Amino acid sequence: MGYKSLKSASTNGFQPLALRRRFLSAACFVVFAPAWAQESLYQRRPASADGIGKFYMGREISHVMGWQGASWLEREEREREERTDLLLPILALQPGMVVADVGAGSGYFARRIAAAVGTGGIVYAVDVQPEMVRMLEAQAQRPGLGHLKPVLGSTIDVKLAPASLDLALMVDVYHELEFPYEVLASIVRALKPGGRVAFVEYRAEDPNVPIKALHKMSEAQVRREAARHALEWERTANGLPWQHVILFRKK
Repeated sequence: MGYKSLKSASTNGFQPLALRRRFLSAACFVVFAPAWAQESLYQRRPASADGIGKFYMGREISHVMGWQGASWLEREEREREERTDLLLPILALQPGMVVADVGAGSGYFARRIAAAVGTGGIVYAVDVQPEMVRMLEAQAQRPGLGHLKPVLGSTIDVKLAPASLDLALMVDVYHELEFPYEVLASIVRALKPGGRVAFVEYRAEDPNVPIKALHKMSEAQVRREAARHALEWERTANGLPWQHVILFRKK
């Protein structure tokens, strides 16, 4: 469910670095939640320039774009800009773990997770766009990546078996989910008891992070939304340049 997004570099309001920052993998949401969910969980208001006019727990859900930004995800400077090398140690991956990269996009993190958990583990690379899933399927044919399993999710369900995951990861994904409650509920179902979910989001608390406000989330907002589920906050890591990593454990 590479619910990650592609933002056009022509969009007004980005600072120079951010002209490229929002090409973060793919997922246009095209189906609708049940009427009861729309009525009880979400509100409709006039849309801002960067949002869809749909609000959840006080925040407007941002626009997403598509799979066309996949090559940008693999740019050479990504590790230097985002310090992606620091993320996996924060997650404390171990050989043999079962991990879902929810919003896998081009597979940038899924490949690295696969190396960390080894062939005794499994990495489910979940995306809602068939184009991304085809890219992931091609990568899964590479030597040493037979335990990378592409999964076509839906906009309301990651399509993973109950109690099957040690960890679910969402990198710059959650704020763009059109149905955040439903998707997170499906992730929680897929976690083993004591399994963890990691939200990696741009820090709304930091005005120096060169990303539009609607594409940031505060730790407090993430924790409020996670509190609707059977999750308890474990810790927040702030060692990345622009993002925080907010970790929860399934009760």
